[in-house]
Amino acid sequence: MEFEAVIGLEVHAQLKTDTKMFCSCKTDFKDEPNTNTCPVCYGLPGALPVINKKAVEFAIKAGLAFNCKINLTSVFSRKNYFYPDLPKGYQITQYEIPICEGGEVKVDEGKSFRLERIHLEEDAAKSMHKGDRTLVDFNRSGIPLIEIVSKPDMRSGEDAYKYLVQLRAILRYLGICDGNMEEGSLRCDANISVRPKGQKELGTKTELKNLNSFRFVQKAIDYEIKRQIEVIKNGGRIVQETRLYDDRKNETRPMRSKEEAHDYRYFPEPDLKPLVITEEEIEKIRETMPELPLEKALRFEREFGIKKEDAYFLTLEKELADYFEKVAKQSGNPKTASALIQTELLRELNAEKKSIEECKLQPETLVKLIKLIDNKTISMKIAKDIFPEIYKTNKDPEIIVKEKGLVQITDESAIEEICKKVVDANPAQVEKYRNGKQGLFGFFVGQVMKETRGKANPQIVNKILKKLLDS
Repeated sequence: MEFEAVIGLEVHAQLKTDTKMFCSCKTDFKDEPNTNTCPVCYGLPGALPVINKKAVEFAIKAGLAFNCKINLTSVFSRKNYFYPDLPKGYQITQYEIPICEGGEVKVDEGKSFRLERIHLEEDAAKSMHKGDRTLVDFNRSGIPLIEIVSKPDMRSGEDAYKYLVQLRAILRYLGICDGNMEEGSLRCDANISVRPKGQKELGTKTELKNLNSFRFVQKAIDYEIKRQIEVIKNGGRIVQETRLYDDRKNETRPMRSKEEAHDYRYFPEPDLKPLVITEEEIEKIRETMPELPLEKALRFEREFGIKKEDAYFLTLEKELADYFEKVAKQSGNPKTASALIQTELLRELNAEKKSIEECKLQPETLVKLIKLIDNKTISMKIAKDIFPEIYKTNKDPEIIVKEKGLVQITDESAIEEICKKVVDANPAQVEKYRNGKQGLFGFFVGQVMKETRGKANPQIVNKILKKLLDS
């Protein structure tokens, strides 16, 4: 029997507001524990919540970006459960009528995954386990969240990965969430079930919690799909439960039985009136919407003539897209800009574990390097050789080229002399080449480049060698 997986994701995104969802305490992540707190954060008797207007605007922005229906009236509820990080014994959230319903996350031009809803809520405090003790930091208590709930449209870990990458990119473009999974500002839970192919009825689901990277989400889902299929094939039964993923062992293990909505006992929040939004307010927010990743990727393809996959990659981070666009426009050579940024620049940044925002190499400096390649002052190989120095110093590439004597040799007669020398010195390889081993052509090019310390113009070298070897 063949099986298929059915996967839905719940993503909690912390909103980049200055203050919390229902009080005026700061939301700074790195402050000392329990310093950004007040009676509302601690859930003390008599403390009353007040809705953060900016959080509402951010939720509407998300709804517009994902093509949701924005409800003009939405309602807050109390979600009751008891845990040390929830001081009131309930979480203020939206249940029956959320701020946004429906919508989709487009992962490329032809594929999208539907959304169930987006709703506003407050975050819980943060529990830290030290030995046999648990400490609680209430700085996080009350930070505004949107929970983005997908329909069960995904069928593999790869689907979930693509969905999350695009969702995070959109949230960051909107400027409403920094998407930092390590700091917990973006968190993902996955609901997974399997069923025989062709069956409409859903199987029993398990929930995977506390997945802190997109690759771990993909691996955890793929493992859980395989586990559930094996259990069913061996005559067992899937138990509805919450499971944790162990990335060291690449396996999931039980955490607790899975709660249903009725287990939480949702009640209307008596301290908050229904949230009412006008069409005029929605239109004002719509006017501030930026160009989103897929729109930008399509424009880059069209405007710069770069490959679809390159355009997609370069637009996943807004800062990287902005950097590329500056270099592409100023240099007039988008393809070389794309190649150098994706290979040389990102390699250097990754080695130092830095983001593009921390990059010392200014777009204008990279433009100068590209122009040296275009006017044949240096070859692409030399550009790559000197790139680490340019990256570290942001020094003018023209000065580096002159100091190191790396100006490209373009004199055809000089290059022809070196090519003849290389061909004469390697009669055995010449004979093999002429007997059909065409792959040896690269050997001769390499020898010429070695002789010229990489300074010979590659196009001229190829042309002359071809003539000498084929004659």
